[in-house]
Amino acid sequence: MNEERNIRWGILGCGKIAHKFAEDLCTISNASLHAVASRSLQKALEFGNIYKTPIAYGSYTELYEDDAIDVIYIATPHVFHYENTLMCLEHKKAVLCEKPFAMNQMQVKEMITVAKTNKVFLMEALWTYFLPHYRYVLNLIQSKELGEVKSLKADFGFSTTFDPNGRIFNKKLGGGSLLDVGIYPLFAALSILGYPEKTEAQATIGKTGVDETCTMQLQYNKGVTATLFSAITQKTDTEAIIEFENGTIQINSRFHEPSSISIIKDGESKLIEFDVPTNGYSFEAIHVQEMLLQGQTESTIMTFEKSLELIKLLDTVRDKIKLQYY
Repeated sequence: MNEERNIRWGILGCGKIAHKFAEDLCTISNASLHAVASRSLQKALEFGNIYKTPIAYGSYTELYEDDAIDVIYIATPHVFHYENTLMCLEHKKAVLCEKPFAMNQMQVKEMITVAKTNKVFLMEALWTYFLPHYRYVLNLIQSKELGEVKSLKADFGFSTTFDPNGRIFNKKLGGGSLLDVGIYPLFAALSILGYPEKTEAQATIGKTGVDETCTMQLQYNKGVTATLFSAITQKTDTEAIIEFENGTIQINSRFHEPSSISIIKDGESKLIEFDVPTNGYSFEAIHVQEMLLQGQTESTIMTFEKSLELIKLLDTVRDKIKLQYY
């Protein structure tokens, strides 16, 4: 691709997160939202009108088959990520797919295989990895300025109205706290500490069969631990606290989105704030555009290996809490 060329995006699914992504896409140079698709044409039209999108489709197939599109952002419920991604890849469309990448390791492995076979770009949209405050923390850890990491505590809990048919509580739609928000504390542990030696987990399973709360304990070499928690029935601080040999980093609420960090050392606390003028989805979108312009078929940051580790860990936790979707 020519570096001057505009990257034409399609958005598949018109839910809340798709709106946030579309808002940010409007702020990126070399990006245009070419088309949006929903199973409801009316919903697609309404979405398209807000963002001045040239084309609105009432079916996903029409989006896959639009030759003008360079890359598709998949924003459908978890259970549809696998089939939606495969259809895009088979139509030679680059894909940025919302987390979780799919429902299990088997699906993720197939998605990656199809992407490689078709020589098409594919990436899991774990936006936190690209945010300025999170990149700063990872660089600080790597610098060893505070010594080695001793422990991590991270949580993400929110309370929502019980709706057995809604995405959050519906088992058929991949509901539950683990896949929806527990993925963020787990991602934090993976990106900060790597893959654990041992994983334990306990959950509160609600009447619709999904985990309403999930507590996870990860163990690493030299006594390093990660204590993680997720919930859809209770609001938590949603912070990540990293204890080092010589200090503490607190990623302030809400740690997974644009936030500030506090560095506590020698009894003093230093607050560092980051200016993020968008919702925060622009950073991953800009990275995808850079990859496409370079002719890459895999992200150099959110690699296939990282997505495979994450889904493996999610599968392990699901096994521990005896949560099966199929």
